[in-house]
Amino acid sequence: MREIPAPRDKIQADVEGDIEAVDNVLKITRIRVRYRLRIPAGTRERAERAVATHATKCPAANSVRGCIDLDITADITEE
Repeated sequence: MREIPAPRDKIQADVEGDIEAVDNVLKITRIRVRYRLRIPAGTRERAERAVATHATKCPAANSVRGCIDLDITADITEE
């Protein structure tokens, strides 16, 4: 993540989605991802930029672009 150390114990994600009937067929219409990041002091700006551009670099996000709305946010704590 933008040259910020990212060990597993420093990154968590809460993910939820909405399923709606579209033309009588169930469809995932929205996915919300809220990251919880613990980053080294002084790296907040890089971490915020990484979160802001995450969807453009993520294979999963690129696969569903235009089909499912994605909301990606993060709670960032500097340590």
